[in-house]
Amino acid sequence: MLECLHRGLTQIGFKPEFWKKILDPQKSFLQQWNKIFVLSSVIAVAVDPLFFYVPVFDKDRQCLTMDQDLMTITCVLRSFIDLFYLLHMIFEFRTGFLPPSLPVFGSGELIENPAAIAKRYLFSNFLIDILSILPLPQLLVLVIIPAAKDPIPTKTENIVKIAVLLQYIPRLLRIYPLYREVTKNSGILTETAWSGAAFNLLIYLQACHVVGAIWYLLSIERQTKCWLVACMKDDCTDNFLYCERRSKPMSSSTIKFCSPKKSKDDKTKTFDFGMYAKALEFDFTKTSFRHKFFYSFWWALQNVSSSGQNLKVSNYMGEVLFAVFIAILGLVLFALLISNVQKYLQSTTVKIEQMRINRRDIEHWMAHRMLPEDLRQRIRRYDQYKWQLNRGVKEEELITNLPKDLRKDIKRHLCLSLLKKATLFSNMDKHLLDSMCEYLKPVLFTKRSFILQEGDPIDMMLFIMKGKLANIITFGWNNKPYTDILKAGDFCGEELVQWAMDPTSTSLPISARTVESLTEVEAFALKADDLKFVTSQFHFQRLNSRQFEHRVRHVYMNCCFDSAAAEVIDIKKRGGGDGRFQDALAKTVGVSASFGATLYASMFISYLLLAVQRDHHQKTAPFTRVMTLPPPPKPDDKQDEPNFTILNR
Repeated sequence: MLECLHRGLTQIGFKPEFWKKILDPQKSFLQQWNKIFVLSSVIAVAVDPLFFYVPVFDKDRQCLTMDQDLMTITCVLRSFIDLFYLLHMIFEFRTGFLPPSLPVFGSGELIENPAAIAKRYLFSNFLIDILSILPLPQLLVLVIIPAAKDPIPTKTENIVKIAVLLQYIPRLLRIYPLYREVTKNSGILTETAWSGAAFNLLIYLQACHVVGAIWYLLSIERQTKCWLVACMKDDCTDNFLYCERRSKPMSSSTIKFCSPKKSKDDKTKTFDFGMYAKALEFDFTKTSFRHKFFYSFWWALQNVSSSGQNLKVSNYMGEVLFAVFIAILGLVLFALLISNVQKYLQSTTVKIEQMRINRRDIEHWMAHRMLPEDLRQRIRRYDQYKWQLNRGVKEEELITNLPKDLRKDIKRHLCLSLLKKATLFSNMDKHLLDSMCEYLKPVLFTKRSFILQEGDPIDMMLFIMKGKLANIITFGWNNKPYTDILKAGDFCGEELVQWAMDPTSTSLPISARTVESLTEVEAFALKADDLKFVTSQFHFQRLNSRQFEHRVRHVYMNCCFDSAAAEVIDIKKRGGGDGRFQDALAKTVGVSASFGATLYASMFISYLLLAVQRDHHQKTAPFTRVMTLPPPPKPDDKQDEPNFTILNR
């Protein structure tokens, strides 16, 4: 069966690579699937009570039998819905999660270890899902009960009742956590007032459906009990109750004793059916499925809504307990329905109303400005992602309204580890790092957003919390792109640091690369003006500027060194000439923000150019006789005033 399911899903679009992929619960696929699964779970708890309608009375022969058509349809529906549970269990084994105790650094990273995912699921909802998916009712009505040699009516009904109710409990327990998960990940399950009211009304009607099905089954159970009592008086066997095993017709005394219809002149003592008398009086247990279903549903809806005030019960203990259950259930459901419907119809919560107003204003504005459809989709996608991530909470306003000490502690908790992870800030003064944390602001980027573009001014540093960025650098005579992936814990825009350290700098540095988001990205941004203000405040007070400048220049010279070496290797492989090499040199080192770094890279490339020409004339193997210029030495923090005479010329 699993192979057939896998083959069918592959044919409708689930490729083999999909089953090996770790799913992100924040992505739209899982959010849509969870909504579908919640709907299928609601349908599942509506299908299970249909098994209670399978036992019926043959009107002509006055015996108990099974509705074969209803039994087949119910089993097929139940098996089809179980496939959704099976798919959900497979997705649970492939869904990543965030750690319960989130560390400060990299807190947005998803855990994608299959063993950790499986362990988490096995110790959480796996047992409930297994109990929900077991085909117990199908086995009972299709295999076990028909194969029994001496079936007893009351025991048969009790077994079916217990099996369905036992599986009904885990299915109900699974719906509420799923509803909360869908609400948490997608913002809200029902965003409109009418859909929220309809959802709560559906829960109310579902409870009435279950009560009606139980009432029908208990009615048959009381009729069977009456026949057994009459059979004991007539000294007969209970085989006559089953139409398939009856050897002789039912006696007239038994029929008269168990008849719920009693004439006014007849003073003979009969069986007390209590609240089940209406079901047997109108013989609806012997009619078609639609008649008995709707009559049972109407009876349940009437009595649950009135909290069982009009019920007339006998002294049978099970019947009394069932009446008490109906009264309590009616009170609880009615209170929940009124409160929830009122909540959705009146306000539906302030956040949802604000979201709808904001989206409507955005749509009006886009229509007024006649923006193209692709640009509108990008705006809608960003607004939806921002809503799902923050749940409508304006984070900056919330933090701004807090006291200063709380603001500092929150920003330090969120951002300090990210700053220390950066090489430039690893040994920086703690007070300067705290001051920088105060100016970091959360930013969001949707998929395929350009954060920096080559040739544009760099106006911020970006510290990534979640997501992936593509760092693309193009240089050389053929503009070949070199791509590096930035993920949680990385940063970009470090050119601003040296610009901020220079008191005489005015214009912003120009970006030599393009930074594009590969996924949805959460990050913290440090604006250029804020960085310059912080460094100017601490330049003479707490920062050893010469050591820090040495470290900044060391990082940039290493970057130029690596870029130049990569370009020379590319030109050697292609057999490039001097003109193309000079063009690559201009593109490679012309974008550096540091004149010292540019001079260093120029000296290095010039030296390599001589080696390339010598190798070309002597026809030697590439780079076998090239003398390499070593990279710049690492900064010595113990040296207070390193010599930068050459670099500062």
